[in-house]
Amino acid sequence: MGLTSKFVAISAATALLCAAAAVWILRSGEPAPATAASGDVRPVWTEIDWPFGADPWGKGKAFRCKAADCGGEVQLYVRAKLGFCNCATGVADDVDLERMGDLPLIGKATPIGAGREIIVGPMGGRSRAYRVEGNRNAALSLAFNARCDMVAATALVGPGAPASLEPAVLEFLNSDRMLKWAENALGL
Repeated sequence: MGLTSKFVAISAATALLCAAAAVWILRSGEPAPATAASGDVRPVWTEIDWPFGADPWGKGKAFRCKAADCGGEVQLYVRAKLGFCNCATGVADDVDLERMGDLPLIGKATPIGAGREIIVGPMGGRSRAYRVEGNRNAALSLAFNARCDMVAATALVGPGAPASLEPAVLEFLNSDRMLKWAENALGL
């Protein structure tokens, strides 16, 4: 599959995910938050301290996008997990994403729909949207790998942020800054 074909496939999948999220919000019985159209959201990611305690995977990088820049508060947590990925298949399906992702950091979450394939730099993986139980936050779990090593990313999306924030998160993960970090963290 050529680069243009992958871009078209990613664009189509993103549009489908956005439509599914909109349907979910409309069916949830809660009014959709008043925010700028997703095209007007211009995320500014500021690095913050890693807010979680120690565990076998260690600290990662944490970022915040203020409500003024993202339509609602967004926290993004990213870290490497070395040797945790299936070397042959990577993050192949939603079961792999559930097992390898970092959703337990933010609490119990329920999937909103099926996950989808993503591409971050030269790495493939999956992304899936979730509803965080006990509050009005949503979450986005992403995992992508190189060989047997992977990066887990979790975005905690507060009320007011558009459901279609996934493209902005993927754009940030594909930035030179984050790709260089991933290369160093994974030893590429």
